[in-house]
Amino acid sequence: MTTPTIADRDRGIPAQIHATAIVHGDAELAEGVQVGPYAIIGPNVKIGPNTVLGPHAYVERDTRIGRDCFIAKGAVLGTDPQDLKYEGEQTLLMVGDNTTIREYATLNRGTRASGSTEVGSGCLLMAYSHIAHDCRIADHVIIANAVNMGGHVVIEEYATVGGVAAIHQFVRIGAYAFIGGASRVPKDIAPYTRAAGNPIKLYGLNMVGLERRGFSLEVRQELKRAYRLLFGSDLNISQAIAELRSRGPAIAEVERLVAFIEASERGVSV
Repeated sequence: MTTPTIADRDRGIPAQIHATAIVHGDAELAEGVQVGPYAIIGPNVKIGPNTVLGPHAYVERDTRIGRDCFIAKGAVLGTDPQDLKYEGEQTLLMVGDNTTIREYATLNRGTRASGSTEVGSGCLLMAYSHIAHDCRIADHVIIANAVNMGGHVVIEEYATVGGVAAIHQFVRIGAYAFIGGASRVPKDIAPYTRAAGNPIKLYGLNMVGLERRGFSLEVRQELKRAYRLLFGSDLNISQAIAELRSRGPAIAEVERLVAFIEASERGVSV
């Protein structure tokens, strides 16, 4: 089995399936898909162009994988939810484009609560990470090795979760946030922030990440002022939000930060 060249992709070559792989008859494999030795693809699976499945990769059923993804050796996708309320209803796992899923990561389908588990485009899920039922992982998220999460977790775009972190069910992690390794995450983590520890606490804004992602100095300064008021003043969160509101319209990033906190049901880490 050879890797398609750019010229091959432009022409559109048929899927390449290793002789030892098993592919269900109703699975749909687009042009340029590669299926490695001993990989298994089950029923109602659709895989987009030029996606590669490594040796012993297993896609159980009812899964959609986008184009140009890489599924490494031993990764397991589309298995039943680990939820005692699951009663065999048909649900989906959906993975976007250009996402890399490394060795022995596990991704379960959803339950009837939402109908699907979703991973966005441009994500990196490192080895042994676990994406549980009904989770929502947005675009360009990095999940490091052995991160485990309960069901219904939401992780917004460009967030990074360090290795061996444990994320409680229904927790939300905001956009561009950074979670340190080995952290226990029982509450929501606000966008643009850094957090770490057990118990977890905030350590300021993710300034390095924001600068790398092209946030202007003005935006970073406005976020810093809002952060200090919300998490570093003598005001409680409700009072701090009221004070911010009293100052008139804020930039979009500050509005997003405040809206995230206001919508939190589990409470935010401080």
